Amino acid sequence: MKYKLLGKTGVQVSALCFGTMSFGGDADEGMSELLYRRTREAGINFYDCANTYSKGKSEELLGKFMAAERDQLVITSKVYFPTGSDVNERGANRRNIFLQVEKSLRRLGTDRIDVYFIHHFDENTPLEETVRALDDLVQQGKILYPGASNFAAWQIMKALGIAEREHLAGFQVVQPMYNLVKRQAEVEILPMAQAENLAVIPYSPLGGGLLTGKYASGLPKFGRLVDNKMYITRFGEDWMFESARKFSMFAQEAGYDPAALAVAWAGAHPAVTAPIIGARNIEQLQGSLKSVEIDITPQLYERISTFSPQPDLATDRSEERSDTVWFK
Repeated sequence: MKYKLLGKTGVQVSALCFGTMSFGGDADEGMSELLYRRTREAGINFYDCANTYSKGKSEELLGKFMAAERDQLVITSKVYFPTGSDVNERGANRRNIFLQVEKSLRRLGTDRIDVYFIHHFDENTPLEETVRALDDLVQQGKILYPGASNFAAWQIMKALGIAEREHLAGFQVVQPMYNLVKRQAEVEILPMAQAENLAVIPYSPLGGGLLTGKYASGLPKFGRLVDNKMYITRFGEDWMFESARKFSMFAQEAGYDPAALAVAWAGAHPAVTAPIIGARNIEQLQGSLKSVEIDITPQLYERISTFSPQPDLATDRSEERSDTVWFK
């Protein structure tokens, strides 16, 4: 396993982060522990979690498994999405952040969370309040580094500006969705992260399973892309299936496991610190773990990139990708 610096924190993390969303849900406790043990054997020291995963059960199981080696691990969790029926059990306001971090600490059985993400931008709470609440938790030692998940680049930069102006702890890690058929992060989020030296741990490098090769011949009878409305909306466009088909054919002809190659491609972007991999069983996990064995050369990276559309520029000056610009 290779290890990389987590942005400018000085902390070193494995080049793969394991997402524990399946713990206590798609994977029962026994399988969850097998997944945890296998990832530790592979050298992973970086685990991503959230207070909403399996209604808190994911945090409980992760806390149980890691108890004997807590100090060797870098652990994340998140706050924002509803955790119950009460109207105030949600959001990135000071009240909910303070309540939820205590619950996460108890479930995880730890005295601190290494990276604590705001899981989504909160349009109903002033960003100043969110940033100050996170800074207070840093001062208390309950979290070490604030992070932003599912934020737009302008939202992250606004938060960083507030933190700098008020001398508060700012975001150090960002978590966008990023894979071969979801490349919007390339437009602004990834360049912004490089410019600000922020760590990037993208989720869904396999596109909800679309890039594993199992959909190359069409939709199966069951699976997330068949049964889950969120994943159908996210990855259900015809061109995505066509891109996945071409990618899978290329991977297999070139002798790669499609899942491994998809994760390796996402991790090869210079802004990316560690793609978040996940699994419901050991077989699924093995493909993603193989990604660290693949050398993504510039030529291979560009070849894979041709299987999906390059996203538009952040500005409307499309000619800047051509030879017709006046300043060249």
